[in-house]
Order: sequence, then structure tokens, then C-alpha cells
Amino acid sequence: MDLIVARNREDLVKARAGGEVALVPTMGALHEGHRSLMRLARARADQVVVSIFVNPLQFGPNEDFSRYPRTFDADLEICRAEGVDVVFHPAAEDIYRPERQVSVSSGEMGTIVEGASRPGHFDGVLTVVLKLFNLVQPHVAVFGQKDAQQLALIRRMVADLDVPVEIVGAPTVREPDGLALSSRNRYLSASDRQGALALSRALRAGAAEAAPSRIRAAAQAVLDAAQPELAVDYLVLVDPATFTEVSESYAGPAILAVAAKAGNTRLIDNVTLTLNRARGGLSSES
Repeated sequence: MDLIVARNREDLVKARAGGEVALVPTMGALHEGHRSLMRLARARADQVVVSIFVNPLQFGPNEDFSRYPRTFDADLEICRAEGVDVVFHPAAEDIYRPERQVSVSSGEMGTIVEGASRPGHFDGVLTVVLKLFNLVQPHVAVFGQKDAQQLALIRRMVADLDVPVEIVGAPTVREPDGLALSSRNRYLSASDRQGALALSRALRAGAAEAAPSRIRAAAQAVLDAAQPELAVDYLVLVDPATFTEVSESYAGPAILAVAAKAGNTRLIDNVTLTLNRARGGLSSES
């Protein structure tokens, strides 16, 4: 069956087929990381739906909503090559009706770490994700681990609101030089990119250490050496379920997460660790 493009709710209803449905929510500007999500979705379901929607609710007033890359024709070719069944590409007015009043609150976890730097961001993310779940009615939804706090909050929303969708996290896909794939990477100049490489280097340096204080210190040293090319927003070592900072005596899974600007481009990255009292370790979800 050829790829179906559903541009509104009515088209989406007509496009639904029987069997298990997997949703891959995106904002477009697709790359190899998105391809990996589509492949995972294809392995889990009979029908794969990719949404392409640049969500205005998750952008702050001084962020890059108008500048965010929109490459719909190229995105369609990627979806077609990956065997996607349906691309849902609605207009903003079809997602957000003018009389809309109710949104999803991300709670306290949505106000810390990335949420502290981008107030209201996760409220916008969860609102659009819940709307996509209601419209597409997937059995499975696939998200990238690169957006680790987003993934944790979506899992929290699904649990708290009894949403019948299985959430699957996919490992971060990286360039050969270690830079995590992002739609915003295309904004980086050659010198910006050199600065941006410090993010993955810092994560690797931290992952090689054991105690939380040493993990943070090793990663911070790499970031400090990259200044002034890199303007660091935060570096945190957190519990993956709550995104609160872990103590020195903490044992169990943890996420080392970083956000920084290289030039005018803000990037995030993270690595998953398993900590015990003796040593830390880099997981396969790096």
C-alpha cells in the first residue's frame, strides 16, 4: 500500500487500518534518528503512523518556532523509504481549536532541569502528545531517549491518566563523531559543531567515573574546557523516573544530562548510567 498523507482528523479516521498501530510523533526535519524510531515501530505493529507537526505550544516566546526547519517533501520520502503507512500532517487549527481552554499540566517534574530553562515547554509537549494519542489511537508510541525528560514525563502522564498506550524508548542515534542527531544540527557552523562535540565528550568522561560527585566533576571539566565556544545551561545527574538530582550514596539507574548553546543553537544530550557504591557504568542506551 502506498503512503497515505492525512492532513486532518477526517483523513486520519479513513486511513486507519485494522491490527496494532504504532505512532511515531515528530516535528519533521527527519533524520536517521527518526528512521530508527520508525523501524522500531514497524517491528512492533501492523500499521505505522508518523505525525509531523511543529507544535507551537512547546515553544517559548523567544524560541525558534518560526525558524524550526520544515522539510515536508523530504520527510515524506524518508517515511516512504521506511515503509510508513500513514503520515499525519495537520494544520495548527485542526489540532488546537480556537475555543480550546484545557491543557495538560506536567506537574513539578515539568518545572525542573529542562523545564526550568523552558517554562511551560513540557505542558505543551504533553498536551499535544495526549491529543495525538486520542486522535491516532495507537497501541504503541515510540520516542527517542535523547529527549530523556520528555520520555519520562510521557510515561508519567500515561501512568497517571490511565492512557492505554505502551511507551517505547529508543536509543539515541549519533554521528560518527559522537554528536547526537538532532533536527537543529543543521544550524551549526563548522566552529559551532566543534564546540557542540564537547557535550558527548563530557558525557563519556562522566560515565567513566564511579561516584556521583566524580561523574559530575569529570563531565564539567570537559564542558569548562569548551568555553567560550559552548554556553552551558545545565549539567545534572538525575533519577530517570523523577529527574531529581541523585545523592552521593545513590545506587541504581541514573541519567547524566546536559544542555548548552553552540553559537545560537541550543542542544541537549544525555547518557544512562547504572550506579552502585563501587562504580558507575555506561548503559547501552547512550
